[in-house]
Amino acid sequence: MITFIISAVKIIILLGVLITIHELGHFIVAKICNVKVNEFAIGFGPAIWQKQGKETKYTLRLIPLGGFNSMEGEEGESEDEKSFSKASIPKRIAIVIAGATVNIIFAIIIYFTLSATSGTYVSNEIEEILEGYASQAVGLQAGDKIIEGNGRKINSKKDLNNIVEKSQGQEIKIKIERENEIKEYNIKPTEQKAKSTGIYLDEKCKIAAVEKGSSSEKQGIKANDVIVKVNGVDTNGDRNIAIQEISKENANSTITLVLKRGKQEITIELEPDIISSYYLGITLKPAKDTFINRCINGGMETQEFLLSIIQNLKELFTGNVGVDQMMGPVGISEVVAKTNGIREFFEMLALISLSLGVTNLLPIPALDGGKILILLIEAIRRKPLQQQTEINIQLAGFAILIAISLYVTYNDILRIF
Repeated sequence: MITFIISAVKIIILLGVLITIHELGHFIVAKICNVKVNEFAIGFGPAIWQKQGKETKYTLRLIPLGGFNSMEGEEGESEDEKSFSKASIPKRIAIVIAGATVNIIFAIIIYFTLSATSGTYVSNEIEEILEGYASQAVGLQAGDKIIEGNGRKINSKKDLNNIVEKSQGQEIKIKIERENEIKEYNIKPTEQKAKSTGIYLDEKCKIAAVEKGSSSEKQGIKANDVIVKVNGVDTNGDRNIAIQEISKENANSTITLVLKRGKQEITIELEPDIISSYYLGITLKPAKDTFINRCINGGMETQEFLLSIIQNLKELFTGNVGVDQMMGPVGISEVVAKTNGIREFFEMLALISLSLGVTNLLPIPALDGGKILILLIEAIRRKPLQQQTEINIQLAGFAILIAISLYVTYNDILRIF
């Protein structure tokens, strides 16, 4: 019971904070743009506290899972000079975009703070040369600083890893600094091969996602299938057992999987893909633990964090990630409930805040991005859309969002149970 209460409190705090700062963004910019806000509410349902300000009524409502701004003239016509409809298009766009922008800024601040306080980054200075790899063959030495690869500057391990990964095993031209002298080397990364099924499992041995184009997808394995047996060994719902059996080096490379799909049990003979990874065979020194280096680490981690969200959206719209792999409120609530400690909770807070902000800016009717699109159309036409036309567009957007939400929620429930 106590665990349930703690989980519920976590979810309420997270959603309450994110939606409140989103609405606060709209509210502050509306005030700056001299647009009248009739009510600023935290929560939904019956009011449990309210205070009338000079212009705005501030309300705390019973259900702490959201909030809203009620702006004069936002939903209909108003002759008030301070109404939303009377404001210029740039001001209206600024008000609409403010909520998502605040969510994104909030996420960046949280993630940067967490990254900057967690330590420093791994530098570009070689600490050790590993035997049997390309770096040893060409003569790299401990203490060398790798400063450039294929014409690109290298400041950290991540910079180097990106270049090695993009090389796909092709020769890399690197520059190193050794005792104040610049040397150049051509180095071909060492290739290592490994088996890959393209399956991603959750803790209950349920398939969370299947990589597009993988052998698993080609064999018809789907998200939400549960792995019951691997090569005759019962998994007992333990992900570690499944991974251990799949990873075993067998003379026969084919893996026999017994999957539970609904009430059916399906047997699939799976031949894993062979994927290549490439390594230089070096370890790099951590950068000195200074305030500046911690800030640099925070900046690099935050940049990677932002790019990962953008990449996920790109893969969704290009079809590399299916809608069935998306997570809705139910799935998010489960993940939030399982967070351990304040740090992990704040990491999830930052992730969801950024996702909420970026998603809200998509040009889909009923989202802030859709409202911005309508305002841009109004600016191009030099006159607003007919009210009924705009209402129909918004209703269509709501219908699409509700349909997606129901589908995603259904998949969340399947994943959990």
